[in-house]
This record gives sequence, structure tokens and C-alpha cells, in this order.
Amino acid sequence: MKIIIIGAGKVGYNLALELSKGNHDVTIIDNYSEALAKAEENLDVLCIKGNGVSTNILLEAGIKDADLLIAVTDSDEVNMVCCLTGKKLGAVKTVARIRDPEYAMELAMLKEEIGLDMVINPEHAAAEEIALSLSFPAAIDVENFAKGRVKMIELKINDEMPVAGVRLKDLPNKNLQSALIGAVLRDDKVIIPKGDFQIKNDDIVYVLGNTSGLINFLKLCDVAQVKIRNVMVVGAGRIAYYLSQMLNDMGIRSKLIEIDREKCEDFVSYLPDALIINGDGTDEEVLKSENIGEMDAFVALTGMDEENLIAALVAKQNGAKKVIAKISRTNYMGVIHKLGIDNVICPKLITTRHILKFIRGNSVETLYRIVEGQAEILELIATRGSRIINTPLKKLRLNKDAIVATIVRKNHVVIPHGNDVIQEDDRVIIITKDKNISELDDLL
Repeated sequence: MKIIIIGAGKVGYNLALELSKGNHDVTIIDNYSEALAKAEENLDVLCIKGNGVSTNILLEAGIKDADLLIAVTDSDEVNMVCCLTGKKLGAVKTVARIRDPEYAMELAMLKEEIGLDMVINPEHAAAEEIALSLSFPAAIDVENFAKGRVKMIELKINDEMPVAGVRLKDLPNKNLQSALIGAVLRDDKVIIPKGDFQIKNDDIVYVLGNTSGLINFLKLCDVAQVKIRNVMVVGAGRIAYYLSQMLNDMGIRSKLIEIDREKCEDFVSYLPDALIINGDGTDEEVLKSENIGEMDAFVALTGMDEENLIAALVAKQNGAKKVIAKISRTNYMGVIHKLGIDNVICPKLITTRHILKFIRGNSVETLYRIVEGQAEILELIATRGSRIINTPLKKLRLNKDAIVATIVRKNHVVIPHGNDVIQEDDRVIIITKDKNISELDDLL
């Protein structure tokens, strides 16, 4: 696939990195030489210096033969114009990053008028991930599949959990009838476990199932499910704006701390019912004065990774039950989990995941990537004519690095065994280390 990316910032670079790994023909356009130099030095892509709005630059990049144009500059307006121009010049599909909350209200109209095939709002998507993670506070991360009928939770195992040291086949069946341990992260490597796999201390397990199945699994791990009622947020940016709205809809009380008084006043005008405090959210005394120890969750969303990490650590030490930090630099990921921070949100990775799902095609409903793409959890629709349907799973010669984790048939969730079959229109959730799966037959 020939793909043109306009904008070589964090998101554009990360997209080019992932797409070039998938053997796509990638071209990056940017005005800034430094950003292009990094991409040219480290990636197998073509780099063009220039304005992505320019017709001549787009023609030079081969827009007439482009399968996809992705505009991810810092300007919503530039992204929209790039996509509009690209579509007129022959791009088959266009994707724009649009972040302004005012545009968010008009996305349906914008898509139709400009001819956008996809719009991604990283801040809104990040807020959704945070809100979802608060539904299972004990989990590091939570992801929805099959329109919420199946969830995936990421959980760290410790020595105090009864499952530590136990082989999967020896776990009580009554606790795993509607849940499955589909993948395990151990020593920074992803394992697709079999029945004789033994769970160990410090493993991170990825468990799929319906809500009741996951609650039963948490009970098996002796992990209490605590309902989130109070959340403290530091940093009055776009993510905080969307998150505050979502928390309000969920019936969760939120308190926002922002050091910039002007931002506080702007926030009050956008969210008149929100409790907003002008103060330094990284200052331990400020957090204590706002009763951080009584908070069920704390979310650090400033524009600085270091400030978010410090604030999260201070909150954790002072009694906040679940702590979430936003970061931009992915090279921090390995260190952060060891610091005791419960969850990390990275908007550029979320954006990349959404766009990669779009590129895979209509058959991919959901895409979740584990540890920088070492493995993927995919939701696929079983279509008529597929070689995988109507045959017992035990008779299929499936890729050894893939597992059929869940089958969703209407409102019925099945954790499959050898005699189960996939039927037409089933939603099938698979876990695979093969990054080129875009339809069910690719598993064979």
C-alpha cells in the first residue's frame, strides 16, 4: 500500500515506523528539516521537505497513486486542507487528526464535506481509555471488544495471589468458564500460553472474557473490585476536558488541579459544574491539602512527562488507590511500571493503534497491541466463504503463535474449546504474534 504521511512529529514518526515494518511504501512530508532528518536516518521511508498543503509537493510525493493520505500536523485546519486537496488529486482514502473540542461536535459534517474516511482525536481517545480503565481499578489496562460484551484486562501477578506458581490447567474451571488468560508478558517477552504454562510472580497477564468472568478471575486472584467514586486530575488540557465530561456521565466526582490561573478560568467556562483548583499538582502539600489520600484514583495529565511521573508517585505514596500518568516518550514505559504507577496513557500510541486498525480494513473491528506490537489482540468478523467457519477448532491447522480467545455470537460469549466452531457473522477475538493478520483465513 502506498501511504503518504503529512507531519513528522511524534505521531507521524511512530506511524511511519509501524507502517514501514509492514512493508508499506511510506512517504513523509514535513516543513522541518530536523524532524525529517530523524525519520530519514532511522526509517525505511522517503522524506520530502515542504508544505503538505502544496499541490506541487503532494504531486511530487505521488499523491495520484496514493492508497492513503494521513495528515497529523499540529494544526487541525492544515490537516483538513491536506486531506481535501489530497482527495481531489487522487488519494483513495484520507485520515486527519482533529483535536479541537469545537470541531468534535461537527465531525460527521466535516467528514462528509471534506471527504474524510477517518478522523482521529488522540485526546478524546486517551480520555476514553482512562475512563474505561477506571471500570476495573485493579487492572493496569482495560480494552473493550465486541461492542463492550467482551473486555480484556491487563493484570500484574504478585506472590500474594493464589494463582502465582499454578499451571493454567490446574486453575479452578468455575472461575474461568467465561474468562481466558490469552497472553503473558514475562521479562519483556510476550508468551501465548498453553495448559502446562505456570504463572509466576511479576508476570503480566492479559485476560479476556465477559464482565462476570473477569470479576470471577479477580476473585481467584484475591483482588478486590473497588468502585471508583472520587478522581483527582492534574492538568487542564484537552484530555482533562474530555475526561471530566465522561466522569460526570459515569456519576464519578472529579477534582481538577491546574497551576495556570488563565487555564482554570477557561475550564470553568467550558465545565461550569466542575470543581477546579488553581495550584501545583506536583506539590505534595497541595495534594495533601486537597485530601489526596481519600481519592480512589489520581490522573496526571500535564504537558510534561516528568511532572506527570512525579505527581503520580507523590499521589501513590500519599494513599491514592489507582494512579494513572500520561506520557509522550515511549522509552519510559519499561521503567514506569517498576515505579509502582498503575497505568500509563500514551496518546501517540493510541492514535497509531486506531489508524493501523483502519488500514487493516473493514474486517478488523478492534486492534490492541501488546508491548510495542510484540503481539496483537484482534477482533475479526467471520464472513461467508471463509475457510475457517463451520469446522471444529481442533481440526483447523492454526498458526502456532495464535489463539482463538473468544467467540461472540449475538449476545452469547463463548470461551472456545476444541469442539467449538466459528459461524458466519461471529465476532472472533484472537491473540497472535503475527502482525499481518487482517482476516480469519490468515490464521491458517
